[in-house]
Amino acid sequence: MIASPSVGYQHSTFLGNQVSVEDLSLLTDLYQLTMTACYAGEGVATKRASFELFVRRLPTGFGYLVAMGLAQALEYLQSWCFSSAQLAALQETGIFAHAPQSFWDLLADAKFTGDVWAVPEGTVVFGNEPLLRIEAPLWQGQLLETYLLNVINYQTLIATKAARIRDVAGEKATLLEFGTRRAFSPQGALWAARAALAAGMDATSNVLAALQLGTQPSGTMAHALVMALSAMSGSEDEAFAAFHKYFPGAPLLIDTYNSVGAAERLGKKVRNGEMELAGVRLDSGDLISVSQQVRSHLPTVPIFASGDLDEWEIQRLQAGGAKIDGFGLGTKLVTGSPVNGVYKLVEIDGIPVMKESPEKLTYPGQKQVFRRFNNGKVVSDRLGLVSESCENQSGLLQLMVKEGEFLQVPEQLSEIRQRTAASVASLPEKVRRINNPEALTVEISQQLDKLTKSTQSKRLAVTNHSVSQC
Repeated sequence: MIASPSVGYQHSTFLGNQVSVEDLSLLTDLYQLTMTACYAGEGVATKRASFELFVRRLPTGFGYLVAMGLAQALEYLQSWCFSSAQLAALQETGIFAHAPQSFWDLLADAKFTGDVWAVPEGTVVFGNEPLLRIEAPLWQGQLLETYLLNVINYQTLIATKAARIRDVAGEKATLLEFGTRRAFSPQGALWAARAALAAGMDATSNVLAALQLGTQPSGTMAHALVMALSAMSGSEDEAFAAFHKYFPGAPLLIDTYNSVGAAERLGKKVRNGEMELAGVRLDSGDLISVSQQVRSHLPTVPIFASGDLDEWEIQRLQAGGAKIDGFGLGTKLVTGSPVNGVYKLVEIDGIPVMKESPEKLTYPGQKQVFRRFNNGKVVSDRLGLVSESCENQSGLLQLMVKEGEFLQVPEQLSEIRQRTAASVASLPEKVRRINNPEALTVEISQQLDKLTKSTQSKRLAVTNHSVSQC
C-alpha cells in the first residue's frame, strides 16, 4: 500500500528532511504500525512480550563487537510518544482506514511502560548474545524495533572499528576521528563521533559532536588554505606563518606540494627557535618512506597521518617502520561492513517462541549471557535462560529500566571508554587480532537447548494436528 504523506505535516516538521526528537516515534517502518493495528484488533496488543536485539554472525574479519548506542536508545524510550499531528498524518494516508479504534487509543496514550535489560556500553559481545532485551506490552515492543536497531547497529559498528584501531595503534598513538564528511547523514556523523570517542579515539574534528560531548574538537588545516595563501603570498612558508599567527604552534598540513621539502624548512625554524610546532600531518604519498624522511628533519615533532586509513593499513605502516605518532580516521571508520543486528520476539504471554527459518534460527525465551573470567581474561561465554544460576560467572545484561522507570544514571564518555579498553584487553589474542580472528565460541546451556527442542516439538505437534483436521 502506497499513499502520499500528509502535506501539512511534511511542511511543518520535515522541512529540509530534518528530524526532531518529537518526530522519532514515526521514524519507523510501516509494518511496525500495521502489525500493531492487527494486534489491537485481535485483542493481544497488551499481552506481555519479550524482544531481544542481537547479531547472528559477526561481520567478516571481526572477532568481536563492542556494544554501543544504549544511551541514545534509552533517551528515545524516555521521550517516546505520538502527537495529535502525527496521528492525523497517519490517518490521512488512508492506509489505516480499517484499523480498530483501539489502535488509535494506544498510540494517543503511548508511553513506554516496560523493562529494559542491556549490556553496558563498551562491553564486548559475540554472535547470538543479546545486547538488549525489551519486556513490555506487545505493541510497545513491536513499535520500538526500527529505531533501536538503527542506533545500536551503527554505533556498535563504529565502536568496534575504533576499538580495533586503538588495539592495533597502541595506547601511545593519538587517534582522531575525521569522518563527518563521509558519514551517511548529519545524525550519523554525531553518532559516529560519539561511538569513536567512547571506544578509544582521543578527539573528533566534528565541532558540534565535541561540544555536545563536553570535549575539545581537534584538527589541523586543509590544502585549500595552503594553496590560497601561498598563491597570493608566493610562499608555502608564508601560508604556515599566517596560520600560526592566529593559531600559534598548531599542527600543519605539509603535503600540499613537497612533504619532505616542507619538513626540512620547518625543521630549521624549529631548531633555530623561530617556531614552535605541535605536529605535522601527511595525507598522501608513501607514508612509510615520507614519514621516515620527515622524522629526520623534525625529530621531536609529532607526525600525524590520514587518508583512507583503517586498522589493517595502520598495522602495515607500523610493520614497515613508519615514523607516525598519530592517525586521522575518516571514511573507513564511519563506513564499512554493517553490523547486521536483528530484533526478535522470544516470548509472548509467558510462551517461549522462536524462528526456525534455515540459517536464521533463533533461541526462545528470555536469555542472559554468562561470562567466565580467569585472572582477568575471558575464558568462555554461555548463553542461557534468565532463570539459570550463574555461579562463578557474571551476567552481562543489566536491568536499565523497570516498568518505565529509568534506573541508571547516564554514564560519562570516560567511563564507557575505560570499559571498552578493559573489555578488549580481557580477550584472548586470537580473538583480538585483525587477521583471521577467531570469535569466542558461545556455549548454549543445557536448559536453553532443552527449551529450544521443546518449543520446536510443540510447534510441530500443533502443525501436524492442524493438518490432520483438514
